[in-house]
Amino acid sequence: MESLRGALAALIIGVATAIVIVALAIIPFLNPIWVGFGQDRAQAQAWTGYTTEQLRLVTNDILADLVIGPAAFDVTLDGVPVLEARERQHMVDVAVVFQRFFLVAAGSALLIAGSFAFSRSDRARKVLWRRLSTSGLVIAVVTVVGGIGGVLLFDQAFALFHELFFPPGSWTFDAGSEKLVQLFPQQFWVETTIAVGVVIVALSTLLWWYGGRRARAHAAYEAQAADAAPSEVPA
Repeated sequence: MESLRGALAALIIGVATAIVIVALAIIPFLNPIWVGFGQDRAQAQAWTGYTTEQLRLVTNDILADLVIGPAAFDVTLDGVPVLEARERQHMVDVAVVFQRFFLVAAGSALLIAGSFAFSRSDRARKVLWRRLSTSGLVIAVVTVVGGIGGVLLFDQAFALFHELFFPPGSWTFDAGSEKLVQLFPQQFWVETTIAVGVVIVALSTLLWWYGGRRARAHAAYEAQAADAAPSEVPA
């Protein structure tokens, strides 16, 4: 029973850790600098017919609605709405998915913080850091293996993600006429996904290294405390 509880606790910590790391890896890319860089590389100006200034104006408005809110996505250019009703609704759905994911990530971070709060002894801290270290290693390996497959089969992975999180038929758009996919061409998503994956691997590897180091330190403290404890003398 004890081993089952330990395995369950390790699984919960591992899942929570993965969610927090993914959230931390996404945040740096939710900014106009990265988005503008990615759009330039994907030639969004050619897709949309916008000048770079117009592209930045429209994109920054959409990004602000996504990150800050309200999720209206009603940006206009020369008085004409950029996104059609179906495109705006999809972006509203995206905003909802983002909000729910980051709420789960915040809860996961609180769970990890609570685990530290309740792990006061060196033995408990050693076990917790080992679980975090192992989680970091597993996340890094899974991300590398899954990332390679995801890049090679990007269209299928992209479709599967949308099928899981969005209503059927709500996320397919015509790149020849609808601005949402012109603003963010496929190359933008491929390169952004790779960049996020690199950050996930970096954070996970750092956790694996640091967690292992802290676990060894607490193991040493535990051994020192055991050596310093007075021996029991039989009566």
